[in-house]
Amino acid sequence: MTNIRVLHTPQEMQEAETLQAQVWVGDPLEVIPVHLLITAAHNGGLVLGAYEGQEMVGVLFGFPGLLTVPDGLHPKHCSHVLGVHPRWRDAGIGYQLKRAQWQLVRQQGIDLITWTYDPLQSRNANLNIARLGAVCNTYQRNVYGTMRDNLNYGMESDRFQVDWWLSTPRTLNRLGENPRPRATLQDYLSAGCQTLYTASHAQGGDLLLPAGEFAPQNGNMLLAEIPSDFQHLKAQDLPLALAWRAFTRQVFETCFAAGYYITDFVYQPGTRP
Repeated sequence: MTNIRVLHTPQEMQEAETLQAQVWVGDPLEVIPVHLLITAAHNGGLVLGAYEGQEMVGVLFGFPGLLTVPDGLHPKHCSHVLGVHPRWRDAGIGYQLKRAQWQLVRQQGIDLITWTYDPLQSRNANLNIARLGAVCNTYQRNVYGTMRDNLNYGMESDRFQVDWWLSTPRTLNRLGENPRPRATLQDYLSAGCQTLYTASHAQGGDLLLPAGEFAPQNGNMLLAEIPSDFQHLKAQDLPLALAWRAFTRQVFETCFAAGYYITDFVYQPGTRP
C-alpha cells in the first residue's frame, strides 16, 4: 500500500529532487532544488512523498500564497508540483497525494488551493476537475515561457489555473468515503449540453484534428473536446499539436469571457489513454 509522508530532511528532499528529474526528463533547470524545498517546508509550505516500500514514487510541493479579492487579500495554498514516476502512473498515487494535501492545508486554516495544468492534458483534467472537484475560469497564455523538459517541449506553456475550494459540498462529495458517481458523456448529452464543435480523425489515421470553428455559446452547459492522449499526438505530429493549442486557446478564452467555468471532465467511450 502506498505510504504518504510529510518530508522534512535533506535526505528526503534529495529523493524528491531525484524523482522530479525522472518525471520531467530533459532539463535539470526545471527541477526544484533541495534548498528551496527545505526552505518552503520549514516556512509553512508542504512537501509530500508517496512511497512504495522504500522507494519514493510520487512527490507534491506547495507553499502559502495570497489571492487578490475585491475587499483585499485572501490566503491560499499554491500547489506547484505534482509528479509520479512513469512506472506508477494511473495507480491513483496523484489522487492520494492531493487528498493528503487537502487534509493538511485545511489544518492550517486555509480553504483554497490553486495550481495550473495544461488544458490539453486529459489525465490532469481527469484528476483535477473530475476526481478532486476543482473548477476553472482562468486561461493563462504561455505563463512559464519556454519550457525544455520532455513533457512541454515545442509548445507555448498555456495553462488553466484551477481553484480548489476545500470545504465546499462539491469537494467533500468527491473526497468523502462515498464519492459521487461519475457522470458520463451520455449523461451530459441527455441533459441538453451544447456541443461547441466536432473534432474528426485524419483520413486513414488515429490522430484527432481540431475543428475549423466553434459555435456561439447558447446553452447553460457546453462540451469542448480535446485529444485523449495529447502527448502521443504531439510526438506524432507537432504542427497538429500546435494547431490544437491555438484552437482551444480561442475556445476557452471565449467561453471564460462569457462567464462559463470548467466544472467536469469525461472521456469519450473507448478513448481513455
